[in-house]
Amino acid sequence: MSREPEPLSSVSDEEDGTVTVTPVRSTWERVLPWVMSLVLAGLYATISVAGFERLQVRSFDLGIFEQAIRHYANLQAPIVDLEGAGHNFLGDHWSPAIVVFAPFYRLFPTPVTLLVGQAVAIAVAVVPITRAGMRHLGRRPGVAVGLAFGMSYGIQAAVNFDVHEVCLAVPLLAFALEALLARRWTAAVAWAAPLVLVKEDLGLTVAALGLVLVLIGARRWGLGLVAFGLASVALTMAVLIPHFAAAGGGSRLSGLSSESGAGDPLLHRILSLPLNVVQSEPKATTVLLLLAVTAGLAMRSPLLIMVLPTLGWRFLSTNQFFWGQSFHYDVVLMPIVFAAMIDGVVRARRDGWRLVRWYAHAAPTLALLVGLFLCTRYPFRDLVNPATYQPSPRAQAAERVLSKIPDDATVETDLGLLAQLTHRTRVFFVGMAAPVVPQFVLISHTDESLARDPAMYAESLHPGTTYALVYAEDGFTLVRRVP
Repeated sequence: MSREPEPLSSVSDEEDGTVTVTPVRSTWERVLPWVMSLVLAGLYATISVAGFERLQVRSFDLGIFEQAIRHYANLQAPIVDLEGAGHNFLGDHWSPAIVVFAPFYRLFPTPVTLLVGQAVAIAVAVVPITRAGMRHLGRRPGVAVGLAFGMSYGIQAAVNFDVHEVCLAVPLLAFALEALLARRWTAAVAWAAPLVLVKEDLGLTVAALGLVLVLIGARRWGLGLVAFGLASVALTMAVLIPHFAAAGGGSRLSGLSSESGAGDPLLHRILSLPLNVVQSEPKATTVLLLLAVTAGLAMRSPLLIMVLPTLGWRFLSTNQFFWGQSFHYDVVLMPIVFAAMIDGVVRARRDGWRLVRWYAHAAPTLALLVGLFLCTRYPFRDLVNPATYQPSPRAQAAERVLSKIPDDATVETDLGLLAQLTHRTRVFFVGMAAPVVPQFVLISHTDESLARDPAMYAESLHPGTTYALVYAEDGFTLVRRVP
């Protein structure tokens, strides 16, 4: 008979020579998490690819990452012309880990490859979260937690919004936390360490994981991970990003420290942050949702400490897009809060109050119900909408204008069709092509003045150059440089 799982407050660990007995899992238990992952990967990919095909573009992030990965696939520096001609991506974000997509992109050079790759990376995280739930809570509650995680609002929002490097952090965190819950400190550290290559701020998350290890008794591993995480952040911000940044560019850390909505210094904003979160509706809603998806039991686990670095830099920023639940910003928090829920349920089941123990047994089902409800508010609802799978008239018009642009051309464009061009042309964002004078200027959101004389607009971007109209239909305007 296997020993009943212990909460993370227990001090038993490898350093003290205590051996944790892991229950023998049946073939069904080993296979089911992977089946769930495969199904969810298909759903995530469907949401992403269908949105791409219907031109549901809200940013140029997909184009940015495709330009970087396209260069990696050709064994070149990750130049992202969308952020300025010749701009090195590593001077903006420290994300060398995205090179893992390069071999697949080399075989299938299309933005769809990146969308599917992101879907698979995030879906893989369902496996360790489900396994941890089944191991510590039981089979059915574990499956419920895994499904609630897989359909959580943070994941749905991320797969519905372009491609981002943090998709790689999701499985790394999930496997690290599965190992931590099983008190396999070596494996937990090994999975967490590569996070510093995913994004510059994740070194703080690594340090927070180290702090958790210290608190639960694995002091040697914990202190080492804290030092490693903090050192990586310092090295990245002070040396690596400035080295690759354009001349005169500052680091993200210096940019954050200089931001202020009312002239307040960074230290003052840090000290007043708790009150600010309570007073800000989007910030408070983000915190409440993170707790709601776990039926509130994540609060009983020290693992919840790990959400503080990410929430901290987001809430300190004056960029309001960082505060809410849209886009991809919450996806990296999903493995943390669900692992904290698993530990919180284990703790609550041992509580002296019968009502708390009852609630702990009901919590996985409640979390699943919350997840199902959020599916009616987030992109999973589009999976049952027939319009999701039908080509839009605007997409058909886009095909016609894109056919006018040859491969390897230089193109200056706005948000509309840049992600459809980055795999086969050199693309610049409108107004940021200089000193390059592009062969084509493509605008997909025109006002009346631009529609009257699009060639003159292109010439205003590049004085001394002559452009002639090539195509103007269905809201798309294309002009070509005259030799």
